[in-house]
This record gives sequence, structure tokens and C-alpha cells, in this order.
Amino acid sequence: MKIKAVVTEGKGGPEVLVPREVELAWPQGPKDVLVRLRAAALNPADVFFRQLGGYIEGPAPFVLGHDGMGTVEAVGAEVTAVRPGERVCFCNGGIGGTMGTYAEAAVVPEAQLAKVPDEVDDLTAAALPLVGITCWESLHDRAMLRPGEFVLIHGGAGGTGHVAVQLASLAGARVAATVSSPEKARIAISLGAEEAINYRETDFVEAALDWSGGVNVAFDNAGAETMQKTFRAMAPYGRVVTLMGTPGDDPDLTAYNLNLTIHNVMMLTPMWKGLGSRLAEQAEIVRRLLAIVAQGQLTIRHAASFPLAEAGKAQALLESGGATGKVTLHMA
Repeated sequence: MKIKAVVTEGKGGPEVLVPREVELAWPQGPKDVLVRLRAAALNPADVFFRQLGGYIEGPAPFVLGHDGMGTVEAVGAEVTAVRPGERVCFCNGGIGGTMGTYAEAAVVPEAQLAKVPDEVDDLTAAALPLVGITCWESLHDRAMLRPGEFVLIHGGAGGTGHVAVQLASLAGARVAATVSSPEKARIAISLGAEEAINYRETDFVEAALDWSGGVNVAFDNAGAETMQKTFRAMAPYGRVVTLMGTPGDDPDLTAYNLNLTIHNVMMLTPMWKGLGSRLAEQAEIVRRLLAIVAQGQLTIRHAASFPLAEAGKAQALLESGGATGKVTLHMA
């Protein structure tokens, strides 16, 4: 079947994202589902793949996008969990091989779909999966966050950080967030942070230590330099979760001397490596979070939404660092 999509023609800047008509194979496997997409979300990983290429080589056009939301249009012969007409969301594709969600439709394994409650709007459902999985795995599955612990979230008003702040607060933790402006400080506080530290005006290590005496859990969404500085803000036996890769210890061997535990979280690994049971677990996280959103306990902030054909403009905004919240695409 022919669909409209935005394909990546080579590696480079947002200009390599070009609208095209592509062929989407359907039907596929007996447990696959055809989803007519209504919205998709952008993530920093999209920029990485646009610049450097996908993890998986394949004959299909390289279509970016992991997060999607839409309506079930058709199902394989063995699908029982969803039926045509139901609203669903998912995280799938966009790393090469399987086409991603910068498109009018997608084929998704049944086990990776989550039904969207009526209380959750299309853009929120599209924006939730990857960021929700990432934050849940980081705080609960890896850091094993406990009530009353002190948590430092970097980029607390950003697309990922604003969800991490809320999940940590919902878990009963005491939360501090680093931010870059007074406006973002207000956002972080409104979402449940106890302290908002403007790192452009304040040494965040000193501020975090003054606030906590030593942080139990840190969520690194900024990179090597910030992560190494964060070691000095930790309590002994603290846990650091990074989405950016491990840079090694600082020159004073602070992580070693404080007995810190370092966790790498890269939630695309199950898709890349074909780990079916892990993908099913991630879909269950999305279902759990959708229920929390429907109850009004978790909010997804939206920075901007663009038509599908303007995916390049959407990525330029994301890459600029100026978005407060999630950037999304909407389909006609």
C-alpha cells in the first residue's frame, strides 16, 4: 500500500528530511497490526539517526520516529488484543529496518501496542511512549527509587526531564531539578520539584548538597561533563542513571570513593536487538502510564506541533534546545 512519509535522504541536517510517497507492506505477520497514524513525537534520538544513520540496514526507505499514535485499521489473523477502530499508541521503528512514525501509517506487533483511554488526547498519547519508558526504567527498574529519597533531575523542564520530575514526585521522592531560566524553574516546581536550580546562575553541585546533604539518585540527561560534576553531589552508595553514555570517573575518583552505582539506560536496545519479551514489558509500562495520565496524575507538556510534511522544521526546533516539553507531528 502507498502512504505519505518523510524519508531521510542521506545524513545531515534537517534538510535531508523529505516528504515522499513510499510503499508500506501490508499484510505482514499474523500478529501484526496496521495503524493509521494521527500523531507522532520527536525525540533526541531522531536527530542522532538523522545525522549518523540507522542501526539497521534495509531496503525500505529510512523513516525516522519511534513514537506513534493512531487508529487500528486492520489486524493480522492471530491478533486478539486490539480491533479496528481502537485508538492505540506505541514505540516502534525509526532505527532503520522497520519504518518509523514520520508517516501516515505503521505496521506494529500486537504486543507493543497500548490502548489509549478516552481521557488522553492524541498528541499526549503520541508523546508518551519513549519518554515514559525511559523515565520509568531509569527511576524504578534501574535506580530502584524509594519514597523519601533525594533525587536530582537534570533538565527538569525538558521533554524527558519534566516527565522524570513527575514520576519521581509520584514515587514519594524529594526532587530537585536543574533548569536554565526562571520560567523553566516555575515549570519544574509546578510539576512537583521541591527545588529548581538555575545552573547558569548557581553551582548546581553546591546547591544540591545544601538542599540534600547528598543526593541518593541522579538522572543524567545532559552528558559527560555534567555527569562527572554530578558525582560530587551524591551521597555515598548513590545511584546515577545516565541516558548519555558513561564518561568514566572524574580526576578525583569521586564515583569510586563514594561507591556510586552507574546505570546506562538506552531503551531502544530491545528493538535493536529483537528482544521480544523486553519490548512487551516496555509496552506494559506505557499502558501503566496512560492510566496515570488518564487519572490526571501525570502531564505531558507540549512545546509545538507541526504537520507531517514539516518534520524538518520540527527537528530544527528540537535540535535548537529551545523547546520546553515535547515536539510532535500531526497527520491530516
